[in-house]
Amino acid sequence: MAHPDDTAGPAFDDHRPPSKALVADCVHCGFCLPTCPTYALWGQEMDSPRGRIYLMGEGLEGEPMTPAMVEHFDACLGCLACVTACPSGVQYDRLIEATRAQVERRFQRPKADRVLRAAIFALFPHPRRLRLMRGPLRLHQASGLSRRLRRSGVLQRISPTLAAMEALAPTLGRAERVPERTAAQGERRGTVGMLLGCVQREFFPGVNAATARVLAAEGFDVIAPAAQGCCGALSAHSGRENEAQRFARALIDEFERAGVDAVVVNSAGCGSSMKEYADLLADDPVYADRARRFADTVRDISEFLYEAGAVAPRHPLPVTIAYHDACHLGHGQGIRTQPRELLTGIPGVQLREIADADLCCGSAGIYNILNPLAARELGDRKAANVMRTKARLLVTANPGCLMQVASSLERTGGRIGLAHTIEVLDASIRGLGVESLGASPTSDLPASPTLPVNRSVKS
Repeated sequence: MAHPDDTAGPAFDDHRPPSKALVADCVHCGFCLPTCPTYALWGQEMDSPRGRIYLMGEGLEGEPMTPAMVEHFDACLGCLACVTACPSGVQYDRLIEATRAQVERRFQRPKADRVLRAAIFALFPHPRRLRLMRGPLRLHQASGLSRRLRRSGVLQRISPTLAAMEALAPTLGRAERVPERTAAQGERRGTVGMLLGCVQREFFPGVNAATARVLAAEGFDVIAPAAQGCCGALSAHSGRENEAQRFARALIDEFERAGVDAVVVNSAGCGSSMKEYADLLADDPVYADRARRFADTVRDISEFLYEAGAVAPRHPLPVTIAYHDACHLGHGQGIRTQPRELLTGIPGVQLREIADADLCCGSAGIYNILNPLAARELGDRKAANVMRTKARLLVTANPGCLMQVASSLERTGGRIGLAHTIEVLDASIRGLGVESLGASPTSDLPASPTLPVNRSVKS
């Protein structure tokens, strides 16, 4: 329920509300509708970007922030497909982040929701706490209990949220740690900083290790400060403005001390948020200019390597790849060509495009935990389209996407290897076989059956 003092007042206060000018940019043409995951699921106007912008306008006109209004804002994945599709250039990304910050400050959620969100943000933006989970999680997976729980469906019946969290956890292997400094190989071309991330660092450490190796092979010294923390992406995308700003300031401090030419990021959601630090800290007199300078140095790993040009030789990798555009890479940063060019630059690689590629897989940061039923439907649809490519390997650039699609593939019986873009490049440069990437043994895989979308279920 809303705070008692807010129910009779306008939905938004004066601290950075959604911009009236940006709201007015929407001409309600409807081009966003077929690209919106929640509209595709439920067909409800208020669960489309156009409908949510209408609600923002109502709030700016003085309407109160009601539970129904918040439900529609919460249902948004923040995938930004609508931003790409909009012919009028509506900046929905800025609108939804400003709106969510207002919701977090001014709306009191039900107790169970508050407890879940508090638990999520007490854990996921903190690498050291995630590291403490590795041991118990590995034991859980090694015991076979994880597989039995998933097959039985017991946890799904008890709590879809807990079932989603358990199913999303990747199989943990050896923890590879990236040294603080990795020396360039051959002729030195520059010095780059490397974001280690939170989930990436602890649950996908091989991706970070591969990133450092590839950058070094391409002639760059790699600085990965061990003390660096969270970039604040999860907090910013969830409306936790003050928390996101604290993380951003600390990360800026860390990389300024490192003295690097660029900051390279291998997680799409993190990179998208870091490139927006100038907006996040625009009102901070100490950090505003520093945030702008820092954001100008941030590059996604595929973007950076594409711009730098390859010098390390590529060995053949005879494999068919289904490439999945992570939303915050394709829509958020406009990076689509670069990873495809890097992959097809490897001898033997063949790319296959995925149907409905612009439709989100349902990961969306913490969306698949907060809205597990909707996320599951979207994940199953994505998994079915992936399998129809009959590729041996699914490649993407975001840890959340890897976890989400892996969960859906396991549930629907799909068999395909999964890898980050940088892991494919690393395997080629090192002369490793496709088996090192977990590629399925044959490209002649049967297409999975069509998976129906249940339009009547809304989580």
